[in-house]
Amino acid sequence: MIKLAGFLCFFISICSFTIEAQSLNETRDIKDAYIKNTRSIDGRPGSKYWQNTATYAIRISADPPSRLIKGTEKISYTNNSPDTLNKLVIKLILNQHKRGAARYGDVGMDYLTEGIVIDRFSIDGTDGQWENNNNTTLVEVPLVNRVLPGAHINLNFDWHYEVSKQSGREGMIDSTTFYLGYFYPRIAVYDDYLGWDKVEFTGGPEFYNDFNQYSLKVSVPANYVVWATGVLKNPEQVLQTAIIKKLKVAATADSTISIANKEELSQNRITLQAERNVWHFEASNVSDVALGLSNHYVWDASSAVVDNKTGRRAEMHAAYSDTTSAFRSIVHDGSYALNWYSHNFPGVPYPYPKMTAFEGNADMEFPMLVNDSSIDGPEGRRVTDHEIAHSWFPFYMGTNESRYAFMDEGWATTLELLIGRSFSDPKAVDKTYKQGRVSHWATNKLAVSQIPIITPSSELKEGYRHNAYGKPSLAYLALKDLLGDDLFKKSLHAYMDRWNGKHPIPWDFFYTFNNVSGRSLNWFWNNWFFSSNYIDLAIGSVQKNANGYTVSIANIGGFVIPFDVYLEFTDGSSQIIHQTPQIWFANEKKASLALKTHKKLRSLRIDGNLFMDSDLRNNSWTVNP
Repeated sequence: MIKLAGFLCFFISICSFTIEAQSLNETRDIKDAYIKNTRSIDGRPGSKYWQNTATYAIRISADPPSRLIKGTEKISYTNNSPDTLNKLVIKLILNQHKRGAARYGDVGMDYLTEGIVIDRFSIDGTDGQWENNNNTTLVEVPLVNRVLPGAHINLNFDWHYEVSKQSGREGMIDSTTFYLGYFYPRIAVYDDYLGWDKVEFTGGPEFYNDFNQYSLKVSVPANYVVWATGVLKNPEQVLQTAIIKKLKVAATADSTISIANKEELSQNRITLQAERNVWHFEASNVSDVALGLSNHYVWDASSAVVDNKTGRRAEMHAAYSDTTSAFRSIVHDGSYALNWYSHNFPGVPYPYPKMTAFEGNADMEFPMLVNDSSIDGPEGRRVTDHEIAHSWFPFYMGTNESRYAFMDEGWATTLELLIGRSFSDPKAVDKTYKQGRVSHWATNKLAVSQIPIITPSSELKEGYRHNAYGKPSLAYLALKDLLGDDLFKKSLHAYMDRWNGKHPIPWDFFYTFNNVSGRSLNWFWNNWFFSSNYIDLAIGSVQKNANGYTVSIANIGGFVIPFDVYLEFTDGSSQIIHQTPQIWFANEKKASLALKTHKKLRSLRIDGNLFMDSDLRNNSWTVNP
């Protein structure tokens, strides 16, 4: 490529009229939040913002190969809202396994169970009646004594359930290896703009939980190891001394340390040899807890510096079958991810003391614990990077995944791309991104591919994949291109700082970026999140003039995307000129490029690169012979 410095001048010619400031559509519940001052139109939490919270003390017992899990639980729930609560909404997510439950897709017979069976239930010490003969994941519990603003209520549950034979986000991995997620009764979110969250879990769109305090005790037979959300509080009561020493080494190590290998496991050299061991974990200000257990999974660990200012390190653990080759590098890869995400994008220190990758069948995130399937090669690492990225979106901020999945999946998809470019061939990473995240909707002519991103995820099925992953990820990348890295990151950090430990909604994100960037980006939000646009650019005409050339470009699809202009001249030289989405500010449907040059143009091509054009036939121009 020959650079044409000094004699090729490029500038953008846009229409000179002034466009009126655009506004965003705000639903009535969101408008009410602004009136009540729980949220602010500058994107900050309002002066009267509130959210409820709870303390969960959970104890469960497991006896593999029996799939029966028994649990007891005490919940102390605080009503921080200005409202008096005359009922509670309880989530029993595992009822999704029951016959007749509404589901996102088909399941096998091994998926079906009796769900969660409540054996005993009490409110503030008074026993209540519980109807187990239902297949709903949400149960409304009327209260005799209402919960006043600022008051507390205490609930007790005894329950049991059978681990599903068909493992997905949770379930039986093998006869002595279980992954337990969503295993406990929980109180649904009661928030400032929707009230009670009454979205049924169908196995598709994910979750919405409050930030709570958890104490989790897991009783298992000797030689079973438990990995869970939170910090293990009693290692001396469950692990042998040699294992504890290796864990301490791993906590400051840069290299991978084998905590428990196949030989040590076969010789019962890992856990204490009591008949049963009770593993006690605690986690603060998290939205959920999950755990994995096994008597034969090997265990690796290391750590990474996640905060240069304090020198704080976070531990990276992996638990997996010794026959699995893909997981042997996962501690190394996961440690890299914790460090890279903390220092680059999003550039916020990893918020927890540890992360564990547990070999399962789901590729599913939980706070401090991911359930990853075993995939060899770059794809396996990409999946791990994606799930770890969820530590920031949604766990750093408690977004409503069941309604606005793009607020977490879109960001995790973007981060998996950015980190992939840092350690692998960027062209190969971009190709994988386009194949897996863009192509399935960019070239899809069905209406389902053009449903606006802002559409609640709970109302989608076929369109869910499009709207949760690739489309919003491209929107974030277009925004990054529009603002530039520095202003983009400044705005992103402000958004994350304002809503850390809280419940942001899309408008909080939109308005924070407007506020911090100092620019009204409503035209951009409307275009990407509220429209039925798609990607299709076309070269309209190329006109020679006294100063060079004028090129008209039509935006047929409507999305305001960045793109590159590839120029070739008759003298054999060439040039690539980048266009940010700003080119569409004055007119989202067409733009004019003015090329000032004395050279003769042979050909011209426009290419959105990651922003895959749905029709490439009109993206090139060649001079007539």
